[in-house]
Amino acid sequence: QVQLVESGGELVQAGASLRLSCVASGIKISWYDMAWFRQAPGKEREFVAANRRTGTDTFYDDSVKGRFTISRDNTKNTVYLQMNSLRPEDTAVYYCNCDGTFWGQGTQVTVSA
Repeated sequence: QVQLVESGGELVQAGASLRLSCVASGIKISWYDMAWFRQAPGKEREFVAANRRTGTDTFYDDSVKGRFTISRDNTKNTVYLQMNSLRPEDTAVYYCNCDGTFWGQGTQVTVSA
């Protein structure tokens, strides 16, 4: 059974940094592309960042480019999202995704002005 468990979300002030983690079980993430999405209240879920299974190819939405960094540690079966210079518009539930198929339960990030 595949499980993705996100953590690291919290309430922070604008300009702060957070690191989200997504621990996978039931799969080896080294075999899969991994991604982060987010969903703000009243909005559709949107793409944030992705990391190909090669580990070297990464992609970002323009809204987070230069501020967020996706990475992985295959030995820990974990994907990370380092978020710097957070803005109130980054407030959302952040979801981990594996191979476009499996989803975690999400972790709440709230950025106050």
